[in-house]
Amino acid sequence: MNRRDPIPTTPEPGAAAVTQLVLRVFRLNGVLLHWGDQLVAPLGLTSARWQMLGAIALAGTPLTAPQIAEAMGVTRQGAQKQLNLLLEQGLVEARPNPAHRRSPLYVLTPQGLALYRQADALWAAQAIELAALIPFAQAHAATGTLETMLHELHTPNLSSKVES
Repeated sequence: MNRRDPIPTTPEPGAAAVTQLVLRVFRLNGVLLHWGDQLVAPLGLTSARWQMLGAIALAGTPLTAPQIAEAMGVTRQGAQKQLNLLLEQGLVEARPNPAHRRSPLYVLTPQGLALYRQADALWAAQAIELAALIPFAQAHAATGTLETMLHELHTPNLSSKVES
């Protein structure tokens, strides 16, 4: 097969549209991570650490590494690696978890909260610029579509799901 002959996919229009959406999400994820790294680099953060701080800040309650991983769509091991680095930096604190002694609860330290607020302010300015380019209804519809996909892919009995 040469470069002009793409690998065939389903001819069904809906499936083809969803495939294109998923491919754009993959690409957007990479772009967002690179862009986010540049945005928060002046604060001494990476996108990955910003995600961990954000998960804790947005939850409003202490979280375990698996809960943080689930909230941010990363592996538990990936979350734990970033949490360990944040612990070393004094940006998060691990507290005992009465429900599971081997899975501590993570909270932001005062320094972690201050740094998260700085990153959030940087993001807010960028969000305003992006919002000027993307109509509200379009952004709202895209959010709904992504939420539907997340829900369906987390439903254990969907026949098209990948076996764990």
